[in-house]
Amino acid sequence: MNPKALLEKYYEDNDAALEIVYRHSRNVADKALAIAVKAGLPQAELDFIEEAALLHDIGVSRIYAPKLNCFGKAPYVWHGVIGREILDAEGLPRHAMVCERHIGVGLTAADIVTQNLRLPVREMSPVTTSERIVALADLFFSKKGGELDLEKSTQQVRCDLLRFGAQKVQIFENWLNDFKVRESA
Repeated sequence: MNPKALLEKYYEDNDAALEIVYRHSRNVADKALAIAVKAGLPQAELDFIEEAALLHDIGVSRIYAPKLNCFGKAPYVWHGVIGREILDAEGLPRHAMVCERHIGVGLTAADIVTQNLRLPVREMSPVTTSERIVALADLFFSKKGGELDLEKSTQQVRCDLLRFGAQKVQIFENWLNDFKVRESA
């Protein structure tokens, strides 16, 4: 399986969006691999993590985000669900779950209801070690113009997550501890 070719298939002739998503996803994949190697995961799992990280934002191809050069109909928060649908259709169910479960530190059914997110009401939080690693790595990188290759500090990530409640910051703290990720300035 070639993640770049799969991204190209779904970003069709949208080279600008593909460039943004691929650069972001490559940064996420590199960070996720560093975390996974330090955790001592086997090569097969490292391979999966790299593929899943490269594909975690495939659903962005169908959302409405003009700053990312995407003009689909769905709101941004749907990109995880859409990514799951795409990768399920491609016969990649494990990769699909990474897509759906990578938003922040995960979305619970209660989050979806209380934030009125208009998503399917179901648990969308990372379950497996690989899902958690990709979601964790994703927190450190933005797709915003001018920030693509800048890694956020752990404090910046905390501040980003605090908007969604102290419990989200605590999940992040647990992941930092679980995977022995050092503080970054």
